[in-house]
Amino acid sequence: MNKYALITGGAQRIGAAIAKALHASGYCIFLHYGQSDQQALTLQSELNVLRPDSCFIKSIKLSYETVDELSQWVLDKTESLDVLINNASLFYPSPWQNATKEQWDQLFNTNVQVPFFLTQALLPALTKAQGNVINLIDIHAERTLDNHPIYSASKAALKSLTLSLAKDFGSSIRCNGVSPGAILWPDKSDEIDEEQKEHILNKIPMHRLGEVNDIAEAVIFLIQNKYINGQIINIDGGRTVFS
Repeated sequence: MNKYALITGGAQRIGAAIAKALHASGYCIFLHYGQSDQQALTLQSELNVLRPDSCFIKSIKLSYETVDELSQWVLDKTESLDVLINNASLFYPSPWQNATKEQWDQLFNTNVQVPFFLTQALLPALTKAQGNVINLIDIHAERTLDNHPIYSASKAALKSLTLSLAKDFGSSIRCNGVSPGAILWPDKSDEIDEEQKEHILNKIPMHRLGEVNDIAEAVIFLIQNKYINGQIINIDGGRTVFS
C-alpha cells in the first residue's frame, strides 16, 4: 500500500529537501508550490524517474479560499494521508512604526490560517492513516526577530496550534514542529551584507549556517519515532543558548 505525504511550499529550499527525504523513505509526494514552476517540474521529474508516478504537483496561491481546492486535489487521489507538512511560509520585516493591517493579514493568512484550515480539511484522511502533521515553525516564535513582530507572532501562533492538535488528536494523529534557525541566507533580492552575516554567525556556537538536509532529517525522525507527540525541535546550531 502506498504512503502519501503532502508538502506545502515544496518546490525549493527546505520544502524540496523534505520532499526528497520523504520520497526516499517510500512516500508518494503531493507537492504544492506557488510560482516556482520550473523548480517544481524539475523536482517532479527527478522523483518520478526514481519511482514512476510517485510525485504529483499543483500550483495554488494559498489562502483560506483555496484550502478546499488543495485538500480536494489530495483526496481525489487517496482517502488516506500519512503525512502533512505545513512548510509554506511568508517572511518579511514589519517594523512597529509602519506595520500595516495588510502585512498582518498576509503573514497570518499564510503562516497560521492556511495551516489550520488545511489540517482541518484533511483530518479524516490523517486519522484514517494514523498520520503525522509536521509544522515548520521558527526559533523566533519564542525569541522574536528584530523588526519582525508580526512574522514572529504568526510563528508563535503556529507553535500553539501544533501543541493543540497534538493534545486534541493525540490518539489518532501525532503533531510535532521543527523550528529552523539560520539555514540559508535570504534570496539575492533580500541580500544581506557581510557584516550582518558575521553578526548572525557570531550568535551560533557552531559558527556556520545549517543545511536544508538538517531540517529534512529532523522531519523524518519525528515521523519515524511513533511516541513523539507535541514536541518542537530547534535545529539552530545552538543559537538558542544565547537567549
